Amino acid sequence: MRITVFGAAGNVGRRTVAEALSRGHDVTAVVRDPARAAGLPAAARLRVGDAADPESVTALAADQDLVIGATRPARGREDELVSTTTALLAGVARAGVRLLVVGGAATLTLPEGGGVTVVDDPGFPAELRPIAEACAAQLDVCRAVGVLADWVYLSPPALLEPGERTGAYRLGTDELLVDVRGVSAISMEDFAVAVLDEAERPGHRRTRYTVAY
Repeated sequence: MRITVFGAAGNVGRRTVAEALSRGHDVTAVVRDPARAAGLPAAARLRVGDAADPESVTALAADQDLVIGATRPARGREDELVSTTTALLAGVARAGVRLLVVGGAATLTLPEGGGVTVVDDPGFPAELRPIAEACAAQLDVCRAVGVLADWVYLSPPALLEPGERTGAYRLGTDELLVDVRGVSAISMEDFAVAVLDEAERPGHRRTRYTVAY
């Protein structure tokens, strides 16, 4: 497959690029700042581009099989997530390419929580609320575009941290996945595995799903 990854220099982006290359895919790694490209695998095709610019997205999505949006705004600029996702959706729609959005867990419902979402839980950390609310708006943007773009939104579990690649995870839909200890987590390495599994064998279309151990 020919895959373009926006946000390739980020934590999830780097691991997604590496996972895709390990499976033999042709990968275009897109960064906005060339200075952040250090450390990306040499086998990736490096391009400078802006996920917030629909024309840049269209150009970099041309002739690709999939675009992965793994961008994350800096603290204090969380509102950029919505405009960037809007541009990604517009760009891939013009190019006729599928988009996999790496989103957030904010709008997943809590197990046995009566429909209460992660972000609305009383114990949700206040310092994470801006990015959580931005991720909720990001999902709304995807849903609003409807059939005008071919998209899928992947929500991580509550904890997404560097770790080991085991290749194991569970699939869910709109409810936060927790293990027998009540922990909702996955390593960034296994999250990248889930991203590439969906890339190779699409099981979701114009919807949100989630993964966790």
